[in-house]
Amino acid sequence: MTLEKPPLIILTGPTATGKSRLSIRLAKAIGGEIISADSMQVYRHMDIGSAKIRPEEMGGIRHFLVDVLEPWEEFHVVRFQKMAKAAMTDIYARGKMPVLVGGTGFYIQAVLYDIDFTENQRQTRIRERLERLAAEEGPQALHERLRQVDFLSAEIIHANNVKRVIRALEFYELTGEPISRHNAEQRQKESPYQSAYFVLHDDREYLYRCIDSRVDKMLEQGLVEEVEALKKLGCTREMVSMQGLGYKEILDYLDGKRTLEEAVYTLKRDTRHFAKRQITWFKRERDVIWMDKRDFDRDDEKILENMLGILEKRGMI
Repeated sequence: MTLEKPPLIILTGPTATGKSRLSIRLAKAIGGEIISADSMQVYRHMDIGSAKIRPEEMGGIRHFLVDVLEPWEEFHVVRFQKMAKAAMTDIYARGKMPVLVGGTGFYIQAVLYDIDFTENQRQTRIRERLERLAAEEGPQALHERLRQVDFLSAEIIHANNVKRVIRALEFYELTGEPISRHNAEQRQKESPYQSAYFVLHDDREYLYRCIDSRVDKMLEQGLVEEVEALKKLGCTREMVSMQGLGYKEILDYLDGKRTLEEAVYTLKRDTRHFAKRQITWFKRERDVIWMDKRDFDRDDEKILENMLGILEKRGMI
């Protein structure tokens, strides 16, 4: 069967569901190469807090968008989309299958539906005013403004993600339309790819225990020392990279703003909240294939077998 569109496989799901491990087995089985759809693994020197896949864990599978930027470089959805599309061109040219792997739903959406961001990239006075408001009133007050005009976006975007809150408010003021409605319309675009959009899922309480265990492991591996090293490199909390989960909390500890126990409690709690928001996002996406790990006894081999069966039926392998 010859596909009318280029193939694209997506493997995603909330944090701590085992995406990286399963993606290696999937890529080996189909002659694939992996593009990371993760907003943190792109940065060098940020290995532990981002749960970055290590070279020895890659199983010889080529990975793109891992360890390619310095922490002080800006990374956002537009840059991700450009880099991911360049990687896909490279992968297709060598007769391989691109596998987009990671938990940043907006990044996946940007590639899958080839969203056009050009109209909203200019710096505006509105943005400058909103940035001043964030500095003067704090992120929570700004988030409350967003909730009043775009409840759906406020539910998805965390108050601490000031850049995205500002972008949503700016879009509303420029167009009179909630950005959540705009994004929903973008999602209705037909994808230029023949895709299979797999979403790993698990029992909520089990997932939360996995998250807590992962945080404990990060601390054992040296998360505090990693953040200390980043500080010595000149990384500050104002950088996008240092606002990631695991980094801002430990930075608060190192800066004497909270105890280590408080920082770890906050990190576990906020990671659980993040996983909940990820699930909400994927539930809103169309054409996803939910892979509940409980249905496969949490056995990667059984999950992989099922995925390969679906890909065969779709004529993708």
